[in-house]
Amino acid sequence: MDSRLHDAHGRRITDLRVSVTDRCNFRCQYCMPADGLPWLEREEILSFEEITRLVRVLVSIGIEDVRLSGGEPLVRREFPRLVGMLSETDGLQDLSLTTNGYLLERDAEALVENGIQRVNVSIDSLARDRFFQITRRDSLPQVMRGLEAIAAFPQVHPVKVNAIAMRDFTEDEVLRFCDFARSTDYQVRFIEFMPLDADRAWTPDSVLTGAEIRALIEAVHPLEELPREPHATARVFRFTEGGGEIGFINPVSEPFCADCNRIRLTAEGKLRTCLFSVNETDLREPLRSDASDNDIAGIITDAVWRKELKHRVNEPGFIAPPRTMSAIGG
Repeated sequence: MDSRLHDAHGRRITDLRVSVTDRCNFRCQYCMPADGLPWLEREEILSFEEITRLVRVLVSIGIEDVRLSGGEPLVRREFPRLVGMLSETDGLQDLSLTTNGYLLERDAEALVENGIQRVNVSIDSLARDRFFQITRRDSLPQVMRGLEAIAAFPQVHPVKVNAIAMRDFTEDEVLRFCDFARSTDYQVRFIEFMPLDADRAWTPDSVLTGAEIRALIEAVHPLEELPREPHATARVFRFTEGGGEIGFINPVSEPFCADCNRIRLTAEGKLRTCLFSVNETDLREPLRSDASDNDIAGIITDAVWRKELKHRVNEPGFIAPPRTMSAIGG
């Protein structure tokens, strides 16, 4: 494989996050306003064929892993068909999905049949009333059924449960999630709240850090850290008395930019070299202007070379990107 995807800081880029839609059926407080956001027009969004072509080009120059996200990817009509198209990409090693789980009960079998290999489900509370408080949707029972539906397929393992950690909310969820992780095969991961919310309510004080959560857990359950895989976003621990794993993704308090291997493609075809990029590279226009695969590969390679050294969230003068999380893709 011709691996040309390196940045100017010596990092090899192998991981691609693809947003397939900016639309979502939830209105999570850390992501979208209660009234939602203006959606992209249908013709602005990349077609399945366009996504598949870009992924094929990206894999040919070094991408190995693709994660599909949104918005909420399962609201994209015939989404499992896209999974099937992408799974046939020569050289693609891993095809995964991040979802809020609301439509997972409906689509789990089709997703697995079409080649999805790993699934992360976002669940910020295991209590129905508190889940409603965060998502503004009374949907926890349906999400839990979706989680069980995808976990029924042993080839999709481990299923990971992601919870955004916010001060004055998540503290009361921590031990509930520990019991959940200890009594199931799901790996629960706490992700620090990042400045990507549409309401612009984020402040450093609103971040409940991974270290604080770990202290809450270890007051009850001792933990033992597992070896960190290269480029992994999570520090993963197991309970020393047996049963279950807990992960901590700490982009605010413990940035992992030094070995970042990720780039992102938005639903309308913008290449982002960092989650917090303020600049993007348009791939839709050349894609729709009869550019060759080599032309597109050159545009991508040049953009990746300029990948940011770090996100600078904790530094003076940090500028949050104009896009919110739902418009970037998880």
